[in-house]
Amino acid sequence: MSQRSQIRKERHAAERKGVSSAIQRTTRQSPYKMRLVIDQIRGKDVNEALGLLRFSKKHAAKQIEKVLNSAVANAEFKSREGSESIDVDTLYISHAIVNEGPALRRFMPAAQGRATPIRKRTSHVEIVLDAREEKVRASRSARSAERSAAQASSSSRSKR
Repeated sequence: MSQRSQIRKERHAAERKGVSSAIQRTTRQSPYKMRLVIDQIRGKDVNEALGLLRFSKKHAAKQIEKVLNSAVANAEFKSREGSESIDVDTLYISHAIVNEGPALRRFMPAAQGRATPIRKRTSHVEIVLDAREEKVRASRSARSAERSAAQASSSSRSKR
């Protein structure tokens, strides 16, 4: 089985589990620059990731934001199609990778009539979303409440 069909098979298996994904191919940005941005949002909630991408100065953030918005729209469409309800706030980025696409080969004039090759690199961006369990969100909010209570009690002790 070829590598491409293996990847496609894994993606279809992931989508059958109730996960949503989006892919953008041949983005005109080098994979190295794209990976700098995608590493920042991997594993984060969708709303938090969109906030990071919206205020990032990097051009790659705009491209990745488009893919993330598409993945969220795909999740909403899939839930409507299957007559299920999905809360966008529970979605998180479970899988985000940037692969190298085909390089555009250009040539630049050089000294003495020669030409030097230039490789304009492209990227393939793939983002897979999954829904967090409600228990996880509830336990996190309970932990944050405990921390704030502990901080309040420690600050009241220090005031004495």
